[in-house]
Amino acid sequence: MTNQRAYPDPRASAAPVLAARGLKKSFGRVVAIEDADFDLYPNEILAVIGDNGAGKSTMIAALVGALRPDAGAIWLNGREVTFRNPMEARTSGIETVFQTLAMAPSLTIVDNMFLGREYRQPGVRGRFFRALDRGRMRQEARRHLSDLGLMTIQNIDQVVETLSGGQRQGVAVARACAFGSKVVILDEPTAALGVRESARVLDLIRDVRDRGIAVVLISHNMPHVFEIADRVHIHRLGRRIAQVRPGDISMSDAVAIMTGAMPPPERDAVP
Repeated sequence: MTNQRAYPDPRASAAPVLAARGLKKSFGRVVAIEDADFDLYPNEILAVIGDNGAGKSTMIAALVGALRPDAGAIWLNGREVTFRNPMEARTSGIETVFQTLAMAPSLTIVDNMFLGREYRQPGVRGRFFRALDRGRMRQEARRHLSDLGLMTIQNIDQVVETLSGGQRQGVAVARACAFGSKVVILDEPTAALGVRESARVLDLIRDVRDRGIAVVLISHNMPHVFEIADRVHIHRLGRRIAQVRPGDISMSDAVAIMTGAMPPPERDAVP
């Protein structure tokens, strides 16, 4: 990838924990993102909004290695990075819940929660025979699901394909929030959830932010965005056109900027 713009000067503002400049991704003749910039700062909830087809999910996929951008550069904590797949991003501390959820339907809830990072039993059984500590994993999985308020899941050893869409969404969100160490990215995390579960997800997002982890929330639910976000990244026609604070702009104006009915503000809202 080639740098199309320089990394933001940390002396001008707080240094972003995750940043990108000039991202481009095309699928044949279709340009999904073009000259797209991104900035996520420490201890913030950044909402990403945009119309259908604006390129939000493509940009996120490029940031975490699910797609390889055709051009541009990405930095994590000031260091330029190139993720070949989401597993590399996860190893670097970035957890992502895609709209597809990336769950293994034939495995249990516990197996999905700890997939790729299973706990081993202490001593010889774990070190040499790689025996799993399933009791500890069950305990931790139950705790994380309880934190999210998913009390409708009675048996955490049931396979994921037997869960409802909302329950699967909850498991994916709980997994990301439990293991993200630097950044948690949630793509439409409340789309399949009821009112009570959605409220618990928003509370969990706040808790993650308060633990010092930056959160990206991609959502079409404007009330949720304006309730929880510290800043809003507005995406249109494949690129970021504005960064605003919910307290400085109305919900209707944000939608107008997003759809092109209103020009973006002259200055971006940055820390």
